[in-house]
Amino acid sequence: MNAFGNGEVSTVESLPDADEWGETRSKIVEWHDPARPARKARELDGLTYLRSILDGSIPAPPIASLMNLRFLEAEPGRVVFALDPDESQYNPIGAIHGGAVCTLLDSVAGCAVHTTLPAGWGYTSVEIKVNYIRGATRDSGALSATGVVKKAGRRIAFAEGEVTDSQGHLVATATSTLLVFEVPPPS
Repeated sequence: MNAFGNGEVSTVESLPDADEWGETRSKIVEWHDPARPARKARELDGLTYLRSILDGSIPAPPIASLMNLRFLEAEPGRVVFALDPDESQYNPIGAIHGGAVCTLLDSVAGCAVHTTLPAGWGYTSVEIKVNYIRGATRDSGALSATGVVKKAGRRIAFAEGEVTDSQGHLVATATSTLLVFEVPPPS
């Protein structure tokens, strides 16, 4: 059974005339070893760490390259990222997949919380609720996402995120609950 549940398995050879569908496209994704920046994250407070990604002294995480994410701003309790949409993020009906938008929102919510944490502390998403307002395509231009901490607790933090397109139209919003914890030292 294939991903669309009709029981048929399709291969490249079974596609109709390739000229009808255009040239095959590809995307190259490159990244640095993520373990090294993660070790650095344990040594720096969250705001300093994210600002180090912004200034290029620490490489962005691999998800940034995969998803075409750019880190734009980091302040205490607030971050701004951009997602440059491309066709590799499309769903079956020709729009940016909701999972890509959710990933963007999860990233800004988490990183907003990260800006409030001391060295040696981390976070993970416990829950995220996304409201999709309008679809986006590559023609929507860069999607801008802002994450803001609503409450930074000792064990649980609450953050919100908002995504707009290049025209300023609201694309999606999210509320997120995150677990905050001390990162154990490497063994």
